[in-house]
Amino acid sequence: MNTSLTARVAELLRQAAAAIVVPRFQRLQHGDIEEKSPGEMVTIVDREVEALLTPALQALVPGSRVVGEEASALDARLLQGLDHGAVWLVDPLDGTSNFIVGRPQVAMMVALLRDGQTLAGWILDPLRGTLCSAESGAGAWQDDRRLQVSTPGATALSGIVKTRYLPDGLKQEIERRTTRLHQLHPGSNAAGVDYPAIVRGESDFAVYWRTLAWDHAPGTLLLTEAGGHVARWDGSPYRPGDDRTGLLVAASAQVWEAARHALLDD
Repeated sequence: MNTSLTARVAELLRQAAAAIVVPRFQRLQHGDIEEKSPGEMVTIVDREVEALLTPALQALVPGSRVVGEEASALDARLLQGLDHGAVWLVDPLDGTSNFIVGRPQVAMMVALLRDGQTLAGWILDPLRGTLCSAESGAGAWQDDRRLQVSTPGATALSGIVKTRYLPDGLKQEIERRTTRLHQLHPGSNAAGVDYPAIVRGESDFAVYWRTLAWDHAPGTLLLTEAGGHVARWDGSPYRPGDDRTGLLVAASAQVWEAARHALLDD
């Protein structure tokens, strides 16, 4: 993939942030928010960003298609065939619930897949202007700075466990095991914030139940290109087109094994 494509996607994200996201932060009106499914909120910002990015991204790669979070909420058939051809994944505003209440933990995310493999990913903090990006085989970056995870040991680990969507029995079992680790917390409620936090060493790992492609394709590439480790709970590789539940991501393979043993092993 050429550097001009990387730069053009970054610029599209920055343009959408400046035109749509930043002006409405802490300024949403009642009519700008609705419930798209039980417990899942959407705003005018989510929809306008996705509408702006969709045709622009398609134009960058002839023959590609866009699978956005909001369009997929209306037509789940868009999620079929992620393993074929060139596919853009778009999460127009990750952390919508944070945005609604005026918390700044939000991100805008894009990933480019080719036949199911993530070739590149972009995560923009629209309020701070910080861009994390990664390209398969070419490393991970925050703006112009190369990213590399620290290498924590496998003791006294601190991590993120997303319990909201866990089945009740599993949730209770993981909560029972939390004493095996140094500290667990629920994260920022935005994968696009949590993945860079692991790269920066602010958390050692994260456990997820839901693995929606737009939530995880950009961040898993960022983390692995920075030296981290990503796999399903059973150790199998993560692919965005695989809709199974359960994902464990960590700053290293050693940390991944320690977290799985502590929280997930029988």
